[in-house]
Amino acid sequence: MAQTRPTMQELIRQRSRAGFVGRSAERAAFRANFDTAPHDERHRFRFHVHGNAGVGKTFLLRELEHIARERGALTAYVDDSTAGLPEVMAQISRQFAAQGTRLKELDRLLAAHRERRHEAELAALAVLDAPPENAGPSVGGRMAARAGVVAAGMVPVVGPLAGMLDADQLAHVADRLRASLIARFRNHDDLQLVLAPEQVLTPVLLRELSDTAAPWITLFLDTYERTGPYLEPWLHETMTTDRHGGMPATAMVVTAGRTPLAPARWGGLADFVTDLPLAPFTETEARGLLAAKGVTAEPVVEEVLRLTGGLPVLVSTLAASRPTDPDDVGDPSATAVERFLKWEEDPVRRAAALSCALPRWLDGDVFRAVTQCPEEDLERVWAWLRGMPFVTDRTGERLRYHDVVRAPMLRAERRRSPRGWAQRQRHLAELFGRWREETGAGRTGEPWADETWRELRLEETYHRLCAGERDALPQALRDFVQACDTGASTAGRWARALVDAGTDADAEATARWGTELTTALDTEGIVAALGLLLRRAGLDTRTQARARVVRGDELRGAGAHAQALTEYDRAIALDPESAVAHRNRSGIRGDLGDHDGAIADLDRAVALDPGNAWSLALRGEHHRIAERDTEAIRDLSEAIRLDPALEFAWASRGATHARAGDPEAALADLGRALDLDPDYAWALARRARVWRALGDPHRQLADLDRALALNPDWPWARCERGDALRAAGRDEEAVADLDIALSLDPAYTSAHASRGESLARLGRHAEALADLNRAVEMRPGYVWALCRRAVLHAAMGRPEQARADVARVRTLDPGALERFADVSVLP
Repeated sequence: MAQTRPTMQELIRQRSRAGFVGRSAERAAFRANFDTAPHDERHRFRFHVHGNAGVGKTFLLRELEHIARERGALTAYVDDSTAGLPEVMAQISRQFAAQGTRLKELDRLLAAHRERRHEAELAALAVLDAPPENAGPSVGGRMAARAGVVAAGMVPVVGPLAGMLDADQLAHVADRLRASLIARFRNHDDLQLVLAPEQVLTPVLLRELSDTAAPWITLFLDTYERTGPYLEPWLHETMTTDRHGGMPATAMVVTAGRTPLAPARWGGLADFVTDLPLAPFTETEARGLLAAKGVTAEPVVEEVLRLTGGLPVLVSTLAASRPTDPDDVGDPSATAVERFLKWEEDPVRRAAALSCALPRWLDGDVFRAVTQCPEEDLERVWAWLRGMPFVTDRTGERLRYHDVVRAPMLRAERRRSPRGWAQRQRHLAELFGRWREETGAGRTGEPWADETWRELRLEETYHRLCAGERDALPQALRDFVQACDTGASTAGRWARALVDAGTDADAEATARWGTELTTALDTEGIVAALGLLLRRAGLDTRTQARARVVRGDELRGAGAHAQALTEYDRAIALDPESAVAHRNRSGIRGDLGDHDGAIADLDRAVALDPGNAWSLALRGEHHRIAERDTEAIRDLSEAIRLDPALEFAWASRGATHARAGDPEAALADLGRALDLDPDYAWALARRARVWRALGDPHRQLADLDRALALNPDWPWARCERGDALRAAGRDEEAVADLDIALSLDPAYTSAHASRGESLARLGRHAEALADLNRAVEMRPGYVWALCRRAVLHAAMGRPEQARADVARVRTLDPGALERFADVSVLP
């Protein structure tokens, strides 16, 4: 069988590894650990690499990862691009999956955590915005506040504000938030996923790690000076206690940061940990690296040693240039960064290295545009730059300069020619702007929905900020509102670009905004970050309105309906011509049961933007809910004409046809919706109702099974399947589904009634009566529940109660006695 050819990236990595010089003792210690069985007392379970920036920690970690892979280990590499334990676990899971090992249960819980955390953050903001209660805080609230539990971040969102509140205020907030979360998350596991996700996720991670077939598991945790504050306590607990279950003995953890491990935590575990302090290269190591690159002239070697101080990234960079003459070194103010390119005799390469420091990342297109190399030199210079030691490739797609090299390069270029710096930054901004326009040309819809368009817009913004253009910062803040509308990840990258531009261009205001927005996003979420903008950024009226809409969307997603409605009202007051504000306010009005108000909002949205298929589809859906089938089909048909790929409109029209008594049209429309989106759970559940009407229980249950596989925590679908199972005589299975439905929504009236009927058929009369009583208490005019309770009373020998229920049914709906034969024959 022919072997697969290696890719370009693999060959580049192999060649880079072949040139790895130094750190032989560290590599040998790590390699030997694989030859020592875990039960051997010489085996180590953790390695910690530490040393100053530029000393080669990441480079060594990557080399150790290659060694681990060669020994058959399953590996994951995590750095400070993650924020928090759940994201670290998600990164581990993604990388393991890429190596053929899926952590399925962990992935499921991580998805649930992201959803629950989002809900909790917005619920907490609603608590903070609410007026304080008159009652004093509980003893538990005071103790939590004073013990620093909230400040430590155990209560979401409030933690970062703890320093701004006195003890009593903090206790009030802690009490109210605790009550709010308990009310929202009735399921204890959901509450734990919010308050202490590591307690839920870690046991699953350890269990699935123990089940893997790999001979070794190695986790590499880089930039530990940033991730350590949240990883260190967890790592210690996970590795040294049984609190979360057993860590497989074949697992090894390698961390890398600027400082040694804390003796108080790890000092007593020296027999299990190997400390790997990295100093700058010794003279011998530096000379060895230079010799391997062909740099042997003693005056040149001495100059390299003097300029670099043995810092590996700089020694490697200078060695790659293969200098042969120290040349003039008389300028004492020159830095190593300014110097190491002076030995590059090729002026094209030298100019390319300096130019390529300006963008935050490089691909072939950016390189071609920024270097202005002659066409015949492009491939040669690009290959040379990719091989330079200070260029890293973490993603496999884009190159980035090492910060130790890029930061002083930028500083030197900016100081050398401030006007030239600004002009080159403007050129890059125009370049990214032109690519952005080309990406968006000819496309319909919102450009912010296109990830490529957003990435180009972000780099355009960064370079305009670096150029110091007058409107760059106000425009970046306006764009931040749009970024928030796209999601927390995009918003975070936008804030990070402000930090980078502020630092790289020495622009204090830009850096301050970036830092404050990053902090707000990380600690309190999108609603708080937009609140910061609304208070202080001096946004124009339309942007203020858009920010209010995005805040409303976030609050609505968390179920904070009153606060969301207030935000939409403010948005419309600011910009009455905003179709999106009217459209989104219709959603919250619908959530509150005001479908006439929702339709009025959508009338206005359609008038302002008549070609918007989504607004028409939403209006059609509200007409459907309000049982105005003619108006619903009119709007939904027009939405489908405007956008035939809008699966929501097809599904809604299918549900409307079903209620109107046209099952064939319903099946056709719901089938089309599922052709467009096979994982459309709502369409599956609605089609199941059509199968029920057509007397096809097998297809009904098949669709409900698929819907619940996609959304297992959907109470309505659980109840629907419970009813279907009951109709099929499978009452025990029906009760199981209805139990889940009621655990998810204890106020689900029809689920109580349905469970009561199945329990009655199973002979569990006392439980059945309790459920039917509960259903009638919640809805006194619930005819079906009254009928089922009448039959149950008769079966239990309670004729008076049975007659009372029959009399109530006769008053409420005389025809019901004809529909339910077993009720009509009761004495």
